[in-house]
Amino acid sequence: MDPAFLRNFFKASNPGNPVSDPRYYIDFSDVRGGDMVRELARTIVDLSPDEATTQLLTGHVGSGKSTELLQLRQRLQQAGFHVVYFDSGQDLELADVEVTDILLVMARQISASLEAVGIKLQPPYFQRLFRSIVETLQMPIELSDVTLSVGIAEITAQSKESTNLRSQLHQYLEPRTKNILDAINGELLTPGIAQLKAQGKQGLVAIADNLEKMLRNAKPNGRSQPEYLFVDRGDQLKRLDCHVIYTIPLELVFSNDLPMLMNRFGLRPRVLTMVPVKTIDGEINPTSMAKLRQMVMARAFPDLSAGDRLNRVTEIFDDPATLDRLCLASGGHVRNVLRYVTGCLRKQGLPITTETLAQELRDEQNELVGIIDATEWQLLAQAVKARTFQGNDEYNSLLMGLFLYEYRDDRGRWVDINPVLANNEVYQQWLAT
Repeated sequence: MDPAFLRNFFKASNPGNPVSDPRYYIDFSDVRGGDMVRELARTIVDLSPDEATTQLLTGHVGSGKSTELLQLRQRLQQAGFHVVYFDSGQDLELADVEVTDILLVMARQISASLEAVGIKLQPPYFQRLFRSIVETLQMPIELSDVTLSVGIAEITAQSKESTNLRSQLHQYLEPRTKNILDAINGELLTPGIAQLKAQGKQGLVAIADNLEKMLRNAKPNGRSQPEYLFVDRGDQLKRLDCHVIYTIPLELVFSNDLPMLMNRFGLRPRVLTMVPVKTIDGEINPTSMAKLRQMVMARAFPDLSAGDRLNRVTEIFDDPATLDRLCLASGGHVRNVLRYVTGCLRKQGLPITTETLAQELRDEQNELVGIIDATEWQLLAQAVKARTFQGNDEYNSLLMGLFLYEYRDDRGRWVDINPVLANNEVYQQWLAT
């Protein structure tokens, strides 16, 4: 096997990189129960281009949200919108987030993006706020005459590294939340969007990705961090005067607070589910399997047609059945498909053999089994038998831990166990009771 080909395949299969190259993109919308990208874009482009909207997206970690959001960015840009897409985890300490953290990061990212197209604003409120923060908290940084984006970046970078400083900053900013919102809207968004439209743009869209990865740490009022931010404080997060898309933790969709969340934002969160490799009746879904095969083979042969890729399966796998086993074992979790591929490549070169894949899956099972207790095995079996579950903390932890997968299609919504765990003896015993 050509070493360069192997390296390129390994790089293209990196499970940590969302797909930005259109040659690698596979559209799963027709097996996931709807076209998420089209719906999000339609709300902005066709229904409310001139009036700010806030939309919510969720799904399992690794289900492909970032990839779909990059597709959305491209579609919105083609429609004439200026799009600010950013990874929230780069700026925020996701174990300790406040509303003001999110607002300031949004302001920083939007300001930097506007500066990149020649729109340089110096909001006076933030100049005063920066000076006050530095003086009050005695932060050792120089902020004279810096841009909004640089000022926020300096402050957030230091607070992210220090729990004590972050706590002090939260206490200082919290009573100023309304003023911060008003300044973002009046001194950044309103003039910024006006100048964008003068350049021929239709408006501004901010996409805050990876907020769903925030931890479930309890706030002082006893609420989990996601509940506190998106339910209790959701009114403030939706007050920005531009189009905004937030990713939110999946647990909120299964929470008793879902009606309140929908009331706060005026819509249902859009859920990106696993790719259903099996139907609700347990039958193999041929359309989903075909798309997952293409997802893997496109990483190896991005410039070939779908048919030509499949003609070369045995260059990547010892047998087409090995590729099918990989797809089924993933349960339709797209990041795990690629993770298993790269895991196999670390063990052995191409073609990937049935034995190598089996070893990779055994290693995965052994890792997961070690962190599941007897009660959780029972809960897993109960959920799979019922095909649904109650949205409590125990089941939410199974979802967040990727032990339990959720699926949706035109026939309904159901859950199933992560296939890697399905043949575990303890689980099978509970399933039989």
